[in-house]
Amino acid sequence: MPVEYENDVNLVAIAEQRLGAARGHGDFVLLWNEGGLGAALVLGGRLHRGWTGGAGEVGFLPVPGAPLVRQVTKANSGGYQALAGSQALPGLARELGITEIPTGPYAEVAAALVATAADHTTGPQRRLLEIYATHLATGLASLVSVLDPELVVLSGGSLAAGGEPLRALVQAELEELAASRPRLVVGDVHEHPVLRGALESALATTRDEVFDTSR
Repeated sequence: MPVEYENDVNLVAIAEQRLGAARGHGDFVLLWNEGGLGAALVLGGRLHRGWTGGAGEVGFLPVPGAPLVRQVTKANSGGYQALAGSQALPGLARELGITEIPTGPYAEVAAALVATAADHTTGPQRRLLEIYATHLATGLASLVSVLDPELVVLSGGSLAAGGEPLRALVQAELEELAASRPRLVVGDVHEHPVLRGALESALATTRDEVFDTSR
């Protein structure tokens, strides 16, 4: 039985392209923020993996507002990860005077903070959502300026938790920071998106094998 390896964020993009918010779109970026901050790039209907397979490792991207990280592979982090990754949210919440910060894995804590912030229109929680949106848009501006995608899909725990309030704020910030103005949407595949992308990929490979007439 053949076995293939694939990046988890790429699998989420496959799920969104086949089943979710990116159906019918051949050029899009999926931004994922959960355990780590990463992106999947779909260009001309196909995943772009890059020469070494590292396309989309945007957590390493140097960005304004974060210290310049050197030897990023040893640090296993970079400027965009430090600025907008899930682990940055609890510290930001404390700086804004938010005292009710849950405990647990930082991805779950970040999602809970963003979900609560999305329910507020004033106060420190709203400010948390606004700053988070600015931080997300800072890195996205570089991506869309280079790739000019038709669509940006926001996915992963802390992005999905922000829903429409966060999406609208990121869209507004991105329009201020980049000349290219893709449409932003929140991902539709919420239940096990990595697994669903893997299943869709396996089904596509199986169909290609079964109906291959070149042999």
